[in-house]
Amino acid sequence: MLNCVIIDDEPLAREGMADYVKEIDFLHLVDTCENPVALMKLMDQHPIDLIFLDIQMPKMNGIDFLKIIQKPPMVIITTAYPSYALEGFQLNVMDYLLKPITFDRFFKAVSKAREYHQLVNRATIQKAEAATDYFFIKCGSKYEKIHFEDILYVEGMQNYITIYTLKGKYVTLLYLKNLEQNLDSHAFIRVHKSYIVAIDKIEAIEGNEIFIQQHRIPISRNYREQVIEQVVSNKLWDKIRFS
Repeated sequence: MLNCVIIDDEPLAREGMADYVKEIDFLHLVDTCENPVALMKLMDQHPIDLIFLDIQMPKMNGIDFLKIIQKPPMVIITTAYPSYALEGFQLNVMDYLLKPITFDRFFKAVSKAREYHQLVNRATIQKAEAATDYFFIKCGSKYEKIHFEDILYVEGMQNYITIYTLKGKYVTLLYLKNLEQNLDSHAFIRVHKSYIVAIDKIEAIEGNEIFIQQHRIPISRNYREQVIEQVVSNKLWDKIRFS
């Protein structure tokens, strides 16, 4: 849901735009204002995602407002003056609607705003997830913090797993497949029905075994081809590569 506000000094224009907003299920009209000065007060009280902004208004026009506001929400300009289009887009407006505005054109503009809002939200979530470099597991009565970068490999046995790390090993009640779903597939690889290993900790592969420090982890026949392809192929230096 996008929280939006309409800024226009003409009552009929505000009313018409409000009617359009009510037809869109992903828009929520917070309020309408006669000028940007009133909008600034409103933004201090409510979170605003999208502004429908007229240009020619008393006290302050829409373009001047965009020039002075810090980190504005998404903006769709609604005006009868096409001459401001270039300047508007230079100020990163989402769209530029010329009055009289048809519902079809309005719908295209707000759909673009929703797509952009969803994209930004996904990027924010992914960034936050990437910034989390650890997780907790319960070992007996104790909650242990595990850093992803410390993991050597994980062994699954029925309904519990053993996580081998640079600092030691930790046993917890958890299914291996549940842990696998929360590991970065570019950093960890399943090598056996009972084992997942950290790719950057692999020191050697010989036959059907992976060597990590003093540990030997089996590679099952079903996973061997995938392991060689993901771990070795792109990093293999041989005579053929340099011929």
